[in-house]
Amino acid sequence: MGLLFIFSGLIKANDPLGLSYKMQEFFDVWGWHGWTDYTLPLSVILIAFEIIAGVAVLLGWQFKIFSWLLLLLIICFSFLTGYAVLSGKIKECGCFGDCIKLTAMDSFIKDLVLLGLILFLVVFQKRVRPVFNTVLNLAILLLSAVFSFAIQWYVLSHLPVIDCLPYKAGNNIQEKMKVPPGSISDSSVISFVYSKNGKEVEFTADKFPSDFDSTYTFVRRYDKLVRRGNAEPPIKDFVVLAEDGSDFTQEFLAEPGYELWLFLKDGYKEVDWPVKLEIIMKQAQSKNIPGFIITNVPMEQLREQSPHLLTMMFPLRSDVTAIKTAGRTNPTLYLVKQGTILDKWGEADFDLALMALSKYQGNPKEELPSTDSLNQTPAVDSTIKK
Repeated sequence: MGLLFIFSGLIKANDPLGLSYKMQEFFDVWGWHGWTDYTLPLSVILIAFEIIAGVAVLLGWQFKIFSWLLLLLIICFSFLTGYAVLSGKIKECGCFGDCIKLTAMDSFIKDLVLLGLILFLVVFQKRVRPVFNTVLNLAILLLSAVFSFAIQWYVLSHLPVIDCLPYKAGNNIQEKMKVPPGSISDSSVISFVYSKNGKEVEFTADKFPSDFDSTYTFVRRYDKLVRRGNAEPPIKDFVVLAEDGSDFTQEFLAEPGYELWLFLKDGYKEVDWPVKLEIIMKQAQSKNIPGFIITNVPMEQLREQSPHLLTMMFPLRSDVTAIKTAGRTNPTLYLVKQGTILDKWGEADFDLALMALSKYQGNPKEELPSTDSLNQTPAVDSTIKK
């Protein structure tokens, strides 16, 4: 039991923002919108508690207290996963983060098994004795606490140590936007609703009433879900829009050359990363590599708050959900070629991006016509100006 809680905590500690977003999903469903601003601190504390409690159980230190605390925790988890199963509003509960995906039913069954095991520990708690003396037990728990908070601070400043997201380096975004081979689509039937003698009658397309005639008045038809499938692509919300709202996602992803993408989410703070970004973009421009800002921040706000960013990179709009998934730090920088993610860096690692960029040759420069040819060919001249 102790090892399981340590493992669960470490998996979540690799990406505390993921658990924070999952908490926001629950709060949004319940209408508790005021709690969404506190999900990250709650996530960090919960993850640290899982690791510390797991270590305490292994050590047998203050076992009575920690066994009851774990019982309360697993009751809370069982309620959440049970709600997800019964309501159908949340498909995954994020028990092991994005690295080990479990359906809501899988998570609920797991929690019920753990509930039984923890009840067993609570009943026989008096038989557990500490492994070491009090001083050594406290020292180990203190180190566990420091480690659990330190690893979360690191990944929040940089990026997850183990990248389990669909936007990890090496993945092609176009491929991840396709439904995986062998997936099962949703199974549905066409249902009709007709009115007869003042009452609504519902039936499917293959089971029309035997007395169906002109006395039946059509009301509506809809597709009724019979069995939910799993035919969802890993990336389903990546859309790139121009300032005027036009969608050119596919054309953008199909560009053959190197590109730098800056994922920027609302609430970003400018500390020292814009200075580093300016140095990066100067080197990128020398290699003919363009830069793009992918953001949900309104363009008017971006122009007012960060006008210097718009002189370095071209702004594009996208959905905040896609930005939160792609950029685990705010901002996050990508090096992409024809939709394939070559590398990515968190805010604290922009200096590493500068070093990595020096290894790439960049894009070939386009050959422009000479001045004489531009003067002699008005058609070409107008094309260049356009």
